[in-house]
Amino acid sequence: MTDNNAKTIPIPHNIVLEDRQHLTLSGVTDVDTFDEQTICVLTDLGELTIKGDDLHINRLSLEMGEMAVDGEITSLTYTDTAKPKESSFFGRMFR
Repeated sequence: MTDNNAKTIPIPHNIVLEDRQHLTLSGVTDVDTFDEQTICVLTDLGELTIKGDDLHINRLSLEMGEMAVDGEITSLTYTDTAKPKESSFFGRMFR
């Protein structure tokens, strides 16, 4: 018996980058967008943007939360979407 309302167990998030050519990710929940220069993936820790040249997704399993990317990787950037930033005093004053 399975309960559809049960919380899913988060997959551990790991990144392995080999020689800036081979990237292996775990903890991937979805792929937002992709092309040969940019891949945006969603993880439990926020959105991860992978930038480079000639990027190819070789393996993707959302059930297992795993992904493999090949190409010339130049940047890995997180956008924290998990919790909104609190505005500073001046940010609230000048809305």
